[in-house]
Amino acid sequence: MSLRIVTWNINSVRLRIDQVARFVAEHAPDVLCLQEIKCTEDQFPRQAFIDMGLPYLRVGGQKGWHGVAIASRLPILDSPKLDVCREGHARCVSAVVEGVEVQNFYIPAGGDLPDRALNPKFDHKMDFYERLTAEMKTRDRQRPLVLAGDFNIAPGENDVWNHRFMSKVVSHTPGEVETLYRLQDAGGFTDVLRDQIPDPVKLASWWSYRAKDFRKSNRGLRLDHLWTSPGLTPAVVKGSARILDTVREWERPSDHAPVVMDLDV
Repeated sequence: MSLRIVTWNINSVRLRIDQVARFVAEHAPDVLCLQEIKCTEDQFPRQAFIDMGLPYLRVGGQKGWHGVAIASRLPILDSPKLDVCREGHARCVSAVVEGVEVQNFYIPAGGDLPDRALNPKFDHKMDFYERLTAEMKTRDRQRPLVLAGDFNIAPGENDVWNHRFMSKVVSHTPGEVETLYRLQDAGGFTDVLRDQIPDPVKLASWWSYRAKDFRKSNRGLRLDHLWTSPGLTPAVVKGSARILDTVREWERPSDHAPVVMDLDV
């Protein structure tokens, strides 16, 4: 069977629930990973997801900030909960769908200063990655596993609008990129989007609200990722991975666009 997995930083699920419903109707995800839901678990609009055909839910909520959720068309089983956020934020939620473990992350942005000693937010970001990397080193690479979410790092030169400028800005500094690649190497993960759309094609999934016309300014970053373990990568449908950037054109959009891939499981 085909399993369509989507990751999307929604930037408030209650504010944009109508957009979620439109997206589900138009793109038919089987598993929808959301970040920055910005609500507690009891505030999450569960009935709306039931109505749109995604009744199986795992929600990690927090008042006003952060928060992650997985909504599925298919039944969900529990999967290991990862203790990788030292601050106790709601930044990770997981589920098993059709034998595939999905770990959905909202990794800290890291503030403005790329210095662990001077910026606690940046230190938190690096610590989150280090803990997650240590966890992935213990995993069986042949088990079907997806790492999804807003990783808040755009790794490659063609994942940012200007490599030279962004190399000094949090989200694309050399130290962050090296940290991201260490995580990828720890589990032998495939960066599905970049694997299917190789360099030098420019890719972005986030654009600042500061630009009235995000396409005209075209200062995007590829912060949102779908990775697969070696045991799952052969199941990725060729040509299925893409960024649905037209969603960023909708009225009052999130600053992130959804990223999608299909699996043949």
